[in-house]
Amino acid sequence: MVLLAIFSIYPMFGVILAFEDFNPSKGIWGSPFVGLENFSYMFQIPEIQQILYNTVFIAVSKIIFTEAAALTFALLLHELRLRLLKRVIQTVVYLPHFISWVLLGGIVANIFSLDGIVNTALAAFGAPEAIMFLGSNPWFPGIVIGTHVWQEFGFGAVIYLAALTGIDPTLYEAAEIDGAGRLRRLTSVTLPGITTTIVLLVLLNLQNVLNAGQEQILNLYNPLVYQSGDIIDTYVYRAGLKELQFELATAVGLLKSVVSFFFITVSYFLASKFANYRIF
Repeated sequence: MVLLAIFSIYPMFGVILAFEDFNPSKGIWGSPFVGLENFSYMFQIPEIQQILYNTVFIAVSKIIFTEAAALTFALLLHELRLRLLKRVIQTVVYLPHFISWVLLGGIVANIFSLDGIVNTALAAFGAPEAIMFLGSNPWFPGIVIGTHVWQEFGFGAVIYLAALTGIDPTLYEAAEIDGAGRLRRLTSVTLPGITTTIVLLVLLNLQNVLNAGQEQILNLYNPLVYQSGDIIDTYVYRAGLKELQFELATAVGLLKSVVSFFFITVSYFLASKFANYRIF
């Protein structure tokens, strides 16, 4: 509780910067109060619409493709009968979840560099010239989304695998006696048995609609791809720490927090209504 108060509650008083014309010499409490002027200025920034679009597009795409990949992988792995092989595969695919993007960013940059594995393979198939993947606006969002799915789908599949183990085996036996094949058992027994889990995870992921992955993008992007890769968190980082616009960065961050809180509230309400999920 002490650590929570020091590092999470006390710093929240800093949101007052969003309503001030901050002057470092006067400090937070001595700077003049300007009301909603910083928020008004924020919406006048030419790139703000593109930043909001990038954030929502990347975040929603990550949620959709990660959940789809995790569910598909869990269903395929569930059909595997060799238990040792099943455990080995499961361990290998969820290990990337525990690797920091500081390390993964370097790996991805090397893979997609001009002389990396991808361009080398393309050249072997007759590509006329190397592609600057991490410096190309059309390519960058796809790489961000794809590498996130690769890192997270294995860990997400663990939850679905746990749900699959809770399905009564006698249901499969009864379906098999009735002549149901693998596909029929999948659609009539497996998927209905984990529908609640699927709905719950999708609903709870609504709270991440504005979380597009600050650590990942900071380690991958550059000024060439600001148009397609700049998100709210990276803009706050640049405006606040690099350009020293502390009040503007605080206003943007506060707005994101308010919207995220709204989505968190909605997601827990829907999870309670449709998946019988309770936090108390």
